[in-house]
Amino acid sequence: MQGLMMDVPLLISDLIKHADRHHGATEIVSKTVEDGAIHRYTYREAHARARKLANALRRLGVGVSDRIATLAWNGYRHYEIYYAVAGSGAVIHTINPRLFPDQIAYIANHAEDKVLFFDLTFLPLVEKLQAQLKSVKHFVCMTDRAHLANKTFLAYEDLVAAEKPDFEWPSFDEKTAACLCYTSGTTGNPKGALYSHRSTLIHAYAAALPDTLNLSAREVVLPVVPMFHVNAWSLPYSCTMVGAKMVFPGQHLDGKSVYELFESEGVTMSAGVPTVWLGLLAHLRQNKLRFSSLKSTVIGGSACPPAMIAEFQDVYGVQVLHAWGMTEMSPLGTAGTLKAKQEKLGKEERYAVQRKQGRAIFGVDLRIVDEEGRELPWDGKAFGDLQVRGPWVIQSYFKGEGGEPLVKDAEGRGWFPTGDVCTIDPEGYIQITDRSKDVIKSGGEWISSIDLENIAVAHPAIAEAAVIGVKHPKWDERPIVVAVKKAGQDVSREELLKFYEGKIAKWWMPDDVVFVNELPHTATGKLSKLTLRQQLKDYRLDSK
Repeated sequence: MQGLMMDVPLLISDLIKHADRHHGATEIVSKTVEDGAIHRYTYREAHARARKLANALRRLGVGVSDRIATLAWNGYRHYEIYYAVAGSGAVIHTINPRLFPDQIAYIANHAEDKVLFFDLTFLPLVEKLQAQLKSVKHFVCMTDRAHLANKTFLAYEDLVAAEKPDFEWPSFDEKTAACLCYTSGTTGNPKGALYSHRSTLIHAYAAALPDTLNLSAREVVLPVVPMFHVNAWSLPYSCTMVGAKMVFPGQHLDGKSVYELFESEGVTMSAGVPTVWLGLLAHLRQNKLRFSSLKSTVIGGSACPPAMIAEFQDVYGVQVLHAWGMTEMSPLGTAGTLKAKQEKLGKEERYAVQRKQGRAIFGVDLRIVDEEGRELPWDGKAFGDLQVRGPWVIQSYFKGEGGEPLVKDAEGRGWFPTGDVCTIDPEGYIQITDRSKDVIKSGGEWISSIDLENIAVAHPAIAEAAVIGVKHPKWDERPIVVAVKKAGQDVSREELLKFYEGKIAKWWMPDDVVFVNELPHTATGKLSKLTLRQQLKDYRLDSK
């Protein structure tokens, strides 16, 4: 017997229709790309412009499932494209502009993008790549004609101005493709994760939950995480779902610009990777500033140093939510909210929980397995490979690249291997110790590079640190610390190594410290240990 409920598909267009009807006067604020001026309008106006753009796309010949690419910052035009493209049945393909030009060309050609929207910042890049983008029929610069000297490209505002807001959002199967994001976290060429309307909306519901990002119509949200990076962790969808005021920073992501936007717009919640917060906290310290409205920030993308959590909470009164996910998961997997009994713990015990990457949100099942695929206990001690499954986890990559990524359990269910190594404690909180490709194995035992990095960054003279394993004639691998000093601070190799004493087992003690001016990062702001290992490929440790 089946339930007697309406069969209404879950479609992305319903989000902006709901926001228009129930939160129509709520603002969307953007710092513009052209001149850094503030643009503000409402959900109702955004909906009207998205429908105009949908009409323009139809006029350009865009059909169902056509891929429409963007090279763009967080801003109101990018937001309109999110809804106009997916709402009309096409697929929005956000490309990370920080990738190498050859990678961008590969991704656009692999996706067979039909239209490319790009911010004015990227005009020189697009002019350079234009001839290589074989499938792109229309190039649209996201500005007005007055700011666009290149007459061969279309101007976004011309397209919108020529249309009427009378587009009727079509209804179709909720499993229709909606968004395409490529990940460079895999081996070989980047691979595409293709999300559906159904998976995107279920993910948005889960993101808004109190034990996840805790979003509501009472919040003012500034996504520092880019809209080209896994859909800004769902914020353009989940904020629209609940009617939160959104503030988009454009390309203005330095500490001073972000802080001023927080203050001028009364931002209560933000989200981003640790590297962005390093700049913001440095700006606050140097200028003896405080937050007047910010209550919480979500930190993910890579492990958040405990010293950063402590500074946000103890110095500035801003609650930190440590989270974990990946492109293949749309991206949210876990969030570090505390349970009721943990709220009653002492400060250090609470912080010990917050340093972990959180517990699974509803919709995500997870487990850890050993090298033979046997499931390991949740005792907070056993290290294993993390696997996940759920309605917003991919089952295969776009166009079948990389073959079959899932592994089957004894019941025949598919699990996605994340490539992370972690422990899970009895309360379900995961502690990621390494990427499987970064794990340090010394004398047959694992050493957590993340734990060692967190200790280094806790030193008052260290701004950023990475720990990698280097070849050792006796122990196979040993850890070394590669560190960047804070401006005006000094610390010796011996002083930093002494800082580890009493905090870790003796055999975990790093064998050396290498000081550098800066560490390499990926296009999404994560530490690139692959690049670092290449830079230090000739480094050798003597037998000890």
